[in-house]
Amino acid sequence: MKKIAFVVAAAGLMSLAACNSPAQDAVENNADVVADNMEMQADNMDDMADGMSNDMAASSMENAADNMDAVADNVRDNADAVVDNMD
Repeated sequence: MKKIAFVVAAAGLMSLAACNSPAQDAVENNADVVADNMEMQADNMDDMADGMSNDMAASSMENAADNMDAVADNVRDNADAVVDNMD
């Protein structure tokens, strides 16, 4: 799921990169929205992990949340790279 979300976000950013220079703001805004949503999902996963009684399941959920946060960071980094290459 995380890889699919990352690929979809990257494809959306690349399609915006083909637009004119004012699209730079749109690329960054789109990336921020996607990354913010991913971070909210990660926060929800952390909250669910806190409520779990099974330590293994909670640890797995926390790892998934950490991975989601990392993907959100990658989305923002990729958007910055796209904007840098739009010049």
